[in-house]
Amino acid sequence: MRTSSGRIARAALLAAVVISLIGAPARADGEAKLLAPSGTLRVGIYPGSPTSMVTDAAGTPHGLAYDLGGELAKRLGVGIDYVRFQRVADIVTAIHDGQVDFTVTNATPARAGEVTFTQPVLAIELGFLVAANSPIGKIEDIDKPGVKIGVTKGSTSERTLPAKFRNATIVPAESVKVAIAMFGRGEIDLYATNKPTLFEMSDQMPGARILDGNWGAEHMAIAIPKGREDALPLLNRFVAEEQSSGALDTIQQQAGLRGATKATRE
Repeated sequence: MRTSSGRIARAALLAAVVISLIGAPARADGEAKLLAPSGTLRVGIYPGSPTSMVTDAAGTPHGLAYDLGGELAKRLGVGIDYVRFQRVADIVTAIHDGQVDFTVTNATPARAGEVTFTQPVLAIELGFLVAANSPIGKIEDIDKPGVKIGVTKGSTSERTLPAKFRNATIVPAESVKVAIAMFGRGEIDLYATNKPTLFEMSDQMPGARILDGNWGAEHMAIAIPKGREDALPLLNRFVAEEQSSGALDTIQQQAGLRGATKATRE
């Protein structure tokens, strides 16, 4: 014989299940509106770096920001719009201005004042690329008068390296593509940025090499506009799942991302 208390317990359980099923789409819809208020996730990318976007031999795009943005859009059930820029500094500005919803970039303190970051996705060594037949063989050879260090305009390298190298000259470049041409014209002797980008550059510069060692590390994280901090728990779970499932490893392989290490969670 069924007791009244048993019926009440089952009814309460059924009600909880119904509320949960109703609430899940509501939460998902709320998360989508928070992260992609236009109904489309606008992902900021710049070509030339596997941390953002590169194309393979078949012309298919890959990259950390490109692919993670695509995965997040699928989870949110929204469309995706890849917005291209020349350099990452322009993307950070666009996120700050509310023109872009998402990217992956180095989570520096300066940028944290402009955008909101998740937990780190992965860590990347910073290094130097020299052209073929360069007399510069090691990092200790760099800080000399007349040595010209190329950096991307508006980058962490441009802000950081003047204090590290007081005798060499820092030369800003508009983009990685422009920097490769600058090597050919003798306008720079080496280039400083994260190693995945340096590997991409070296593939286009026969005989170029990356110097041993590093001058620091970047901690790559998802960046979103200020005011959307309520989405951070969702995004941090998303990052953890991409890391633990092996999806992040696949993204790195497809993009040819070299020089990355596992991120240390805060």
